[in-house]
Amino acid sequence: MATIVVIGAGLGGLPTAYELRQLLPAEHQVVLISEQPKFMFIPGLVRVALDLDSIDHFQLELQPLAQKHRLDFVNSPVTALDPHQRRITVANGQVIEYDYVAIATGPGFAFDAIPGLGPHGGYTHSICSAQHALEARAAWLKFLENPGSLVVGAAPGAGCFGPAYEFILMADWILRRKGLRQQATLTLVTPEPYVGHLGVSGVKNAQRLTENLLRKHNINIINNAAITSVTVDKITLEDGREIAQDYAMILPAFRGVQFILDAPGLGNDKGFIPITATHQHSQFPEIYALGVSVALAQPEKSLVPIGMPKSGQMTEAMGMAVAHNIAVSLGALQADPQIPTLEAICFAEFGETGILYVAAPVLPDSETGKRRYSYAVQGKWVVWGKAAFEQYFMTKMRLGAAVPWFERSGLKALFGVDLVRSQPSTLSQRIANG
Repeated sequence: MATIVVIGAGLGGLPTAYELRQLLPAEHQVVLISEQPKFMFIPGLVRVALDLDSIDHFQLELQPLAQKHRLDFVNSPVTALDPHQRRITVANGQVIEYDYVAIATGPGFAFDAIPGLGPHGGYTHSICSAQHALEARAAWLKFLENPGSLVVGAAPGAGCFGPAYEFILMADWILRRKGLRQQATLTLVTPEPYVGHLGVSGVKNAQRLTENLLRKHNINIINNAAITSVTVDKITLEDGREIAQDYAMILPAFRGVQFILDAPGLGNDKGFIPITATHQHSQFPEIYALGVSVALAQPEKSLVPIGMPKSGQMTEAMGMAVAHNIAVSLGALQADPQIPTLEAICFAEFGETGILYVAAPVLPDSETGKRRYSYAVQGKWVVWGKAAFEQYFMTKMRLGAAVPWFERSGLKALFGVDLVRSQPSTLSQRIANG
C-alpha cells in the first residue's frame, strides 16, 4: 500500500485528489491536507467583494466531501516538509509519511514588497482569499456611500491580472446602475506593457478589445506602472506620479508558501518548485507540484517585471497529469506519462459583457516563438458562459469528479484546446526497468 498526499484543497488540490482516488486501487491511501475547512472557488471572489454574491455560493465543506469520496482529510496547515525523509508535519502535531506528494498549495502573497500594500496593516484590498474578499466587500459598501477615487491594478511581479480587469469594469457597471458613476474616478494601474496583455503577449484582439472597453467606460489607464508605496489616500509610482485613492484593490506578486521556503532544496529563491516535464521535482522525483506552486518563468522581458499566469484551467490540467503519472509510477496504469499542454481559456466577466481570452499554449514554442493559435472575443455570452462554468465546477466538486471525458471533449470541440498529452519518456523506461 502506498500513501499519496495532496497538500492544498483548492482549484488544483481537490480535483487532483479526486483523480487519484479514481485512478488508484482502494489499497492505496490518498490524504488531503488543507489549511482551510472549506473548498473555495477563487474566481468567484470578485463577485463576493463587489457584493454581487454571497461567499457561501462559492464554498463547500471539505470534511463531508472527503468522507464521501474516500479521502483521508487533515484540516491543519503544513508547517514542514522533509523531502529526504518523505515526512510532512502539520500544525496539529501530526506527522505524515508519504510515498508520493502532490503540492497544490496556491500562493503566498508578497504584500510586504511594497510599503502600505495589502489588507494586513496596509491601505489596499485584495481578492486573493476568502477573508480578503470579505474585507474588500465591507470597504466597498462603505465606498458606495460616498464614491470617490477608485484605483484597481497589480503590483510589479504580479502574474494574475484578469481579476483586476473584472473588478474595475464590474465596479463601473455597478456604479452606473446605482446612478453613482459621475461621482467616481476609476483608474487601472498595471505593470503590463499594454492593457489586455494578461501576462501573455500577442493574443490576437486582446489589447484592442480590452483597451476599447476601458476607454468606452472612461477608465483611466496607466500601464508599465510600478507601484512603490501606498498611503491611506494615495498610491505612488516609481516615476513619481501620485494617484489619489479612496478605495484601492491591488493584486500582489505571488511567492511560494512558507513551508516550501523553509525546506532547503525544495523551492527556488521565491519559493516556487522546479519541475520536470512530468511535474516531478527536479531533485526529488516522488514530489509533484501543480498550479501556482510551480516555477514557471515569464519568457517575455518587460519594462516592469511581470509574472507568468497560472490559470485555474492550467492548474486542472497539471493536476490531471500529476494524478496520471503517480498512477503510472505505482503500476495502477499501464500507459505513458502525461504532460499538461498549458493551453488556457479565461472567461472574464465585465458586467453586461465579457471577453474570452484563449492562448494555446500560454508558453510559445521555444524554437519558433509562436503558439498554435490565440485570440480574444467579446460578447454577453461570455458572462453566461462563466456563470455556467462556475455552476458546473461546483457541481463536479460535490460529485467527486475531476475532469470527466465530456469536459475534455467539449473543450476540444468548442475551443480547440487539449489539456494533456502523452509523453513517452524515461519515466516509462524507468518503471519498465524497475
